[in-house]
Amino acid sequence: MPTTIRTAIVEDDDELRTLIRRRIERSSDMQVVRVFESGDDFLAKLEELDVHVVLMDINMAGRNGIDTVREAKRRKPEVQYLMLTIFENPAYIFEALCAGATGYLLKSTPAEELLEAVRDIHRGGSPMNSAIARLVVNSFQKETRQRINDEKLSEREKQVLDGLAAGLQYKEIGAKLELSTETVRVHVRRIYSKLQVNGKMEALKKAYPQGYPKDGSA
Repeated sequence: MPTTIRTAIVEDDDELRTLIRRRIERSSDMQVVRVFESGDDFLAKLEELDVHVVLMDINMAGRNGIDTVREAKRRKPEVQYLMLTIFENPAYIFEALCAGATGYLLKSTPAEELLEAVRDIHRGGSPMNSAIARLVVNSFQKETRQRINDEKLSEREKQVLDGLAAGLQYKEIGAKLELSTETVRVHVRRIYSKLQVNGKMEALKKAYPQGYPKDGSA
């Protein structure tokens, strides 16, 4: 029997928090374990919280979502975070993902896309709206720099990392390297482990500290 995806919601807007909860509870494969009105409330209950994915607002009164995720990942690195925001702002995106967030969506995201993003994160993916993904890729398109930490990765892992750097989805990387999507996920997890990072943006910053090439090669 498939595992039910246990989620929590951290959102300071009562109406939006209720809307997100209803969307998730309509799905048969996930449940809302707890909801929180602030990052501080969430962190106060983190140790006793048994969840897979947390949907986290970025702009909240008191401790913001980015700082909340940074502290939470330090204490419980296995929990995955999907950031929800109204801002298409590269600075917010990079800061959130480098703090340990796994995905980043706009609050205007349709219900089915939001649910699929939660499933994707639980499977090991890093979902983003297409507009946000373009911002991320464009912001990293700088002059060619030498990739570092090569000695830590296998040749196949380097190829997968280059695919991530080029903005490719797991399915696209798999097609390019003639690998299954699940095999790509396994390689990504190994890359994160070897580089001692929690997510895609941290891995790219560690491998390409001065930006990666436009064509994804190094």
